[in-house]
Amino acid sequence: MADGKNFSDVQYLTVAEVAGLMRVSKMTVYRLIHAGGLPAVQFGRSYRVPESAVQDYLESARVDGQSETA
Repeated sequence: MADGKNFSDVQYLTVAEVAGLMRVSKMTVYRLIHAGGLPAVQFGRSYRVPESAVQDYLESARVDGQSETA
């Protein structure tokens, strides 16, 4: 592949699994996907989210009070 990614190494999660990890509803995950906040691959009517995308989203969404006082 041109970008060096090996897609056989990518772990995909269902919307229900993502919702469980993030402790939100499945509808919230669907909203994030449709708004472009969380990348996903669509297979028919189902969506799969790369596990790394969930980790990236949670890292970028994390609130860190330390940065305000430093």
